[in-house]
Amino acid sequence: MEGAPEESKTSLPTESPTAEEQEEEVEQVESDTESVDAEGNLEEQDNSEVPLEAQKEPEKIEKKISETFFYNYEDIYSRPVVTEDSGIPINLLTLKHSFGYDCTRSVNLLLMDSQTLLYIAGNQVVLLDLKTKSQRYLRSSSGGGIGFITGHPTKHYFAVGEKGKKPDLIIYDFPSLRPYRILRGGTEKAYVFGDFNDAGTLLASVGSSPDYMLTIWDWKQEKIMLRSKAFSQDVYKVTFSADNEEQLTTSGAGHIRFWKMALTFTGLKLQGALGRFGKTAVTDIIGYVQLPDGKVISGTEWGNLLLWEGGLIKVELCRSGHKPCHGGPVSQLVLDEGELVTVGKDGFIRVWNFETIDAADSVDDTGLLEVEPMNELHVGRNVSLSFMSKVHDCGQPVWYAQDANGAIWKLDLTFSNMTRDPECLCTFHSGGIEAMSVSPTTYLLATTALDRSVRIYDFISNSQLSEIKFKQGGTALTWAPRVVNPKGGLIAVGFEDGVVRIIEVYDPKGLPVLAGQTNAENAEINLKQVFKPHAAAVTALAYEHNGDVLATGSKDKTVFFFAPEDEYEPIGFICVPGPVQALQWSPPSHANSTLLILCENGFALQVPAPVPEEQDTVSTYQIKNLPTQYFHFYSIKSRIKLEEEIALREKKKQEKEKAKLEWKKQQQEMGKEIEEEPEEEPEEEPLPSLYIPEEPSPILCGFYSAPGKFWLSLGGYDSGFLYHCEFSSNDQQEDPENRQDEPFEVIPVEDTDSNPIHQISFCTSRLLMFCGMQNGALRVYPLQDKDLSVNTLKEYWCFNVHDNDNGQIQGICSSYDDRFLITCGGDGNIFTFNMSPEDVHKELKARIPSPRSGLEKEKATEDIEDPNAYNIEEVKQKKEYERIMKEAEEKKKKKREELAALRHEFLLLLQKNQELPKHMQLHREQYEMDHRIFEELGRQKAQRIQLVQKEMAWEHEKHLIGLQKLRNRFRNSLEFDTVVVHAIQSKHQISTYRLLAMPDKYYQDKERPSWKRKVLERAWKQEEEKEIITETRHDERIFEDKAEKLKTSEVRKPTTRYIESKREQIRRTVEKSDKVKAKIMKRKAEWDELYKNKPSDDFEDPKDAEDIREAQENMGCFKLKTDSNYRVPEHKRMNTEKKVKQITSLEVLIHKKKVNMNKEIMSLRDLKVSIIDEIKCLVQELKSIQAALDLSEHLPLPPIPQLHPDEVPEKKFEYDSNILLKFKEEQEAKAKLQEQLEGSPSSRAFRPGFLQAPSIKESDSMTEGADACPMKTPSSVVTEQQKGFEIEKAEPTEMELEILNREKIKNLYLQETLIKKINTLVINFDAELRFLRHKKLKLDVQMKSADLRYITLYEELLILKNLEKPENLLQGRVNTLLREQEAMQSKLNSYLTEMEDRNCEIVKLQESEKALYADFQASLGENNEFAHFLTKVLNKKIKCTEKKEVRREADEEDENEEENDEEPSLGTDEENSGSEDEDFDDSVCPQDCNEELFQNTIQLQQKRIDIEKALTEEKKVAANLRKKYNTLAKKAKAVETSLDTADRELATFQWEKQQRLNELYVVVPLKLHQVEYLVNGELPSDFSQALVFTNQSLEYLQKRIVDLHNEKIMQREIYKKAQEQHKQLVQDKKEMEIEIRRLEKKCDDVMMKKFGRMVDFEAVQAHSVNIRVEELKVQIMEKEYVHSQELKEWEERISDLQQQLMKLTKENTSKLQQLNQFCLEKQQLETKLSSLRNDLGTEFQGIQTTDTKGKARLELRLKHKARDTALLREEKHLLGRKDTCLQEELTLLSGIYGYPFLKPSSPQDSGTPTESFPVLTPKTVTKRPGIP
Repeated sequence: MEGAPEESKTSLPTESPTAEEQEEEVEQVESDTESVDAEGNLEEQDNSEVPLEAQKEPEKIEKKISETFFYNYEDIYSRPVVTEDSGIPINLLTLKHSFGYDCTRSVNLLLMDSQTLLYIAGNQVVLLDLKTKSQRYLRSSSGGGIGFITGHPTKHYFAVGEKGKKPDLIIYDFPSLRPYRILRGGTEKAYVFGDFNDAGTLLASVGSSPDYMLTIWDWKQEKIMLRSKAFSQDVYKVTFSADNEEQLTTSGAGHIRFWKMALTFTGLKLQGALGRFGKTAVTDIIGYVQLPDGKVISGTEWGNLLLWEGGLIKVELCRSGHKPCHGGPVSQLVLDEGELVTVGKDGFIRVWNFETIDAADSVDDTGLLEVEPMNELHVGRNVSLSFMSKVHDCGQPVWYAQDANGAIWKLDLTFSNMTRDPECLCTFHSGGIEAMSVSPTTYLLATTALDRSVRIYDFISNSQLSEIKFKQGGTALTWAPRVVNPKGGLIAVGFEDGVVRIIEVYDPKGLPVLAGQTNAENAEINLKQVFKPHAAAVTALAYEHNGDVLATGSKDKTVFFFAPEDEYEPIGFICVPGPVQALQWSPPSHANSTLLILCENGFALQVPAPVPEEQDTVSTYQIKNLPTQYFHFYSIKSRIKLEEEIALREKKKQEKEKAKLEWKKQQQEMGKEIEEEPEEEPEEEPLPSLYIPEEPSPILCGFYSAPGKFWLSLGGYDSGFLYHCEFSSNDQQEDPENRQDEPFEVIPVEDTDSNPIHQISFCTSRLLMFCGMQNGALRVYPLQDKDLSVNTLKEYWCFNVHDNDNGQIQGICSSYDDRFLITCGGDGNIFTFNMSPEDVHKELKARIPSPRSGLEKEKATEDIEDPNAYNIEEVKQKKEYERIMKEAEEKKKKKREELAALRHEFLLLLQKNQELPKHMQLHREQYEMDHRIFEELGRQKAQRIQLVQKEMAWEHEKHLIGLQKLRNRFRNSLEFDTVVVHAIQSKHQISTYRLLAMPDKYYQDKERPSWKRKVLERAWKQEEEKEIITETRHDERIFEDKAEKLKTSEVRKPTTRYIESKREQIRRTVEKSDKVKAKIMKRKAEWDELYKNKPSDDFEDPKDAEDIREAQENMGCFKLKTDSNYRVPEHKRMNTEKKVKQITSLEVLIHKKKVNMNKEIMSLRDLKVSIIDEIKCLVQELKSIQAALDLSEHLPLPPIPQLHPDEVPEKKFEYDSNILLKFKEEQEAKAKLQEQLEGSPSSRAFRPGFLQAPSIKESDSMTEGADACPMKTPSSVVTEQQKGFEIEKAEPTEMELEILNREKIKNLYLQETLIKKINTLVINFDAELRFLRHKKLKLDVQMKSADLRYITLYEELLILKNLEKPENLLQGRVNTLLREQEAMQSKLNSYLTEMEDRNCEIVKLQESEKALYADFQASLGENNEFAHFLTKVLNKKIKCTEKKEVRREADEEDENEEENDEEPSLGTDEENSGSEDEDFDDSVCPQDCNEELFQNTIQLQQKRIDIEKALTEEKKVAANLRKKYNTLAKKAKAVETSLDTADRELATFQWEKQQRLNELYVVVPLKLHQVEYLVNGELPSDFSQALVFTNQSLEYLQKRIVDLHNEKIMQREIYKKAQEQHKQLVQDKKEMEIEIRRLEKKCDDVMMKKFGRMVDFEAVQAHSVNIRVEELKVQIMEKEYVHSQELKEWEERISDLQQQLMKLTKENTSKLQQLNQFCLEKQQLETKLSSLRNDLGTEFQGIQTTDTKGKARLELRLKHKARDTALLREEKHLLGRKDTCLQEELTLLSGIYGYPFLKPSSPQDSGTPTESFPVLTPKTVTKRPGIP
């Protein structure tokens, strides 16, 4: 590199070159080395391609930056921005001190030596002297903030990484603080972290979003060595390895990455490997450390340590009992003197044995290893350590720690007997400052934040005086004014739980000193009063300027008022429409004291100060009658932007017109004639539409400008302006939510569209306005007239103070005497500025207020610590409720006492009644005075019962749910329970299978076809509907076409017949031509079909191929599965899914068989129930028959069978309340008996048969039911007759005796028959049961076999599951290779097709070139003297290099050899002619040469060049395609090889899997007659060599031998016939070819005789007239006719418009007359008015109300007259223009002014002309070009 001249120390190096965009990979990232060849002093170089000449130049010498080179700090640091020509001094404000500390940064602490501590504060680096506590500052160079600071290993330098657009990284010298190096181009937006290597020669930096760029710098030469994108998410840290400088590590959100600087053949590379978490949960990594052996230890979010090796987690470390190493995230890890030190957010620092950690390894599957620390230090409670830095003080190591909760600690980690306790050096607010206020009497400052503290600062001595902590974070703070506290020691603080605390600051030295005590502190804070007015965070506090009222606002949408007396007394509160953002009382200059309330959601309210005496606070503090004015902000920013756009377009148009006029003037002055050409105005872009944000923009701040008027600053969409608003006074009844109030004045504020104003404050004189911006900048606007205007906000002073990202300014305050300004921000920083020269401040001192008298004797105020405590209103409501309840209890007590007295009196009356004689005593009923009383008591009793039921409803529901769960678990899951059916006479029995319900998944496959059928049916219906709709639309379209044709015919009726005849002629010609073409196409299609059906030479009959394939698949492989040569066919390969289907189908089959058997058994049980019912009826009938017989004739009654309990198990679950009570009693008795006879076997006899009770009861009921249904049989009639005879007691006659005898015989027969029938029923049932039992036994055997089969299948499934993963991998590999092979084959086919197309194109171009040369030779003729010259012209050498390249490519590919032979000959000719090119000129035709022939040669030359160029391109394309084809073919071959290998591996795996399956034992039960494997006629003891066949398989194999023999004979006969047929077909083909050649020759001879040449008959037949031309002619005729008709219509419209114009002219005349009349009336009125003024007397010279109203009315009327006059004049002007734009102008005016221009109504219709005519002044009538 060539060095530039040496620059002075004030010059700045230019920006280093930017890196090329790197491509990130998941595993590894490689970034090319970027050598920054800076010209001169690091000038930026272009990354474009280096030209060839430059590469040949010798290497330039690089000149390095001198070691003694320094920059000038004054030239680089950022200064305040002041608008030009404003006169504002650049040092308007100067930084005095920084009180805050951004402790939430991950690393914000740097020790350069034992006395100097560095940290970042907004846009400054603060250098704190630990002894003197003094501060020095380094400003950022860009003003965009600072990202990080880091120190050099030697502590002679430190680096500051900044933020902003393309920020710089500056290296400062220490302790001189001179800028030593400036590194540019390392990131886009901000630097996050940086680190020097151990030698200090390299610097690594990492950027933030969006690039996250990791950069390695040669920082002394300001060069980028390497760079790469670190990650796609936030990166927190980057460090070099202390032992290997070529290794780096980065970590951040959910990742850690390990980098190497590797030297490759292309240069130095930066390679990054992403750490893989594996089974460990992904975590953000804040802290890590690199070990000497290359391993890395990192922390986690949950507190454990991860040991990384090779990009993987080797082990996760925890403490014993799996306790985490830290109770929170591990923020830092340090290797110090051979020990590992970890720093945690839990406030602990732990020291671990490095050797134990380094050698750690996991011992189980959990990946955890328990390790205990050697030492630990607990810094303190509520301590969250982020970072530690080590420095040596007097040879002793000292650690300084950053506490995220707002402190800097000094630590001693020696862990000896002399170890000192942790020392807190400084305390700060943690997080952003929420509120700030200054004392009204002295130089004290109070702040509060969400860290729950309130702090008091003295900004003269730059010290913190005092601090007080509370239970909740502070959100608002204000210092009480002097009128409230003249001493200036009272502060009101609001907190996030809604509490307001009044604290007082005092000097403890003013208190009386007790014996033995001293008051050495500077200031103390005392809690004076606490109250809770709100339920949410307090956001604003404001004292009224007289000090009479304190207003508090909150996010709970309320504003509370207090009277600030000795004790703050609540006045009341009001509700507002949104969360309160700010409160401001009107200044003393306003007549009335009002409060301006600003809400976040766009509402502003104004209320007067409430008077405490007028408020009624007995039941509530809510003030309901306070007059309130509302302002609901309505966005107008979009409209402002629209108006600006319109003005801009108008301005551009005027400038364009002006330029055009000047051009015309210049042309006229030059004497040139200007042709007026009508310019087409370009179409303007449509104006942007008005936009109103859906969510209202938040109000950020505001202040009063005048009574009822105020200024607002808004965020969101409406930022960028200050809005001047005003409350309206006549719409108090309107709903605030429906209001849309717009500001009446708007002032744009520069550069605030995305950076709104958050805080506005004024100095005491209101000559300066201070604005705090969202980006942390401070602006100062000088106000001349103490009021805001557009001009006053154009000039300002701006200074970036706080952090630009999270340091928005939360508060701005000036001291009471305007000497100092203080700002606080969201970054936790507090800055004080001098507003006057510093030498004036030397004598100033802050005065701490003296304490109140008696303060030391007061008791400590009781604080509100519960965040859920009641607020004031809730306490009031609770007291009111308690008061009401107390009064109600007192009334109840009185009533109870009265009732007790009455009850006592009633008892006395009862006693007296008892003492009276019985006949004088009153009965109890007589005491009942009113029965309704007892009815009421009964109703109350029912209500109480209902109440008890409601109270027990939960328990009732609980037990019901428990019962339902038991049923679902044990009962509902059963499809069949065990039912045992007993025989009636024998002891045989049969039981059902106990079956669980099959899951739904087993039935999905069966239901799927029906589901598919439904889907298909639905699809068919949709298709039918679509077809119907299509047909309907088609019919509609045909109907519309017909209608259009009818209309067209009606239009064209007057056309001549010539058009129709012409159309008919064209139609016939077209039909004829179409028929010929159709015939030709049909013939071609027949030939094509014939050739398509022609089989190729290697054709195979599909039927034969299918038969072969079927035979290969079905002929079977009879190798044993245990054979080593056995290969599992693809269709027989088994996997887990198929095996599961087998098991499922087996389960379904078993379940189906068992269900069928259960159904038969249940039918048998139902049969038994019906038989029992029938037997009962028969026994009843038998009893009635035996009643008519003698006892001696009675046969024994057959017993009635009963159902056993196990035959009806469902009866167990039937119960009622009696059964439950009985069960309860039995359980209680059982419990007692169990206690008495514990262990006694006899106690079993007392167990109740609860479960048998229902069945017995049921059987009894069944018996009773059977007895209750009498049978109407003849025997019953006989019995009744017998009874009648017995009653009569008469002697029977012979006939009667005969009848009785016959009846007896009949009854005996019936008795015997019924008994036989009963026995038959019983015998048949028992037979049925035995038959079904035998059937079930067979099914049991089958089920046992099925169970054995199920066990085998399950064992196979287990094996398949174990082998599933490797099989899937192999199968996936095969499938992937198959897909790759298919894709490559398709690409190869496409390449082949393209290559064929390219070859065809090349052949065509070569033929064209040959034809061109033939045409040239023909044009030359014979013996042309200029032949040689013209040939040279034709063959002139053009672009020979391209041809040579094409030839070279063609030679390499060995293609088109003939073409290659021709081209060198041409090139040789051109080269031979090259020697003559010196005197050769092809642009001039030689003398005596034919000009036409020369021009023809020139044209042929151009054609030749085009052809050769096209040929060259085609050959290039063909060569590229061949290369691609060959490359892809090689890849396809490799894929095919890989596929074969994968198939073999898969087949081998299938065989191994089959062997594993073969190892299983399968149980096959056989009978002896089924065993045919005999050895010497006996059964062998070893059946291992036997095979098991089914009978069908064996018979099929035997039969197959015979079938194969027959098939072989048949196939031989078929083959012989096919050979003979093939010979015959070959002979026929030869004869047909000879005949075709003869016919073709004959056809050619006939054609030559007839036409003299060969003719294409198809072209001749297809030839016809030019149909398109004829159709165009007809269309022209039709158009001419239609245009003539349109001309007639337009003439009629013109005449109509002329009539309208005449009518409008008449109207214009009438309006002119009316105008004249108005002028006369105006003159009369003016005369009358002047006369009235002259006639006024002296007594009426004062201002009178009536005269004033009359005068206003006349003036209004006069204005209306003037408006009407202007309107009429304008309409006269418009009506006077006789052109076609009249209607457009009226429409335009109507659109601009929003009303139509109509003719004026008569005076009878309207009282005043103003109702019809608006005022139009000359300014408003001008045309506005942007509005449509």
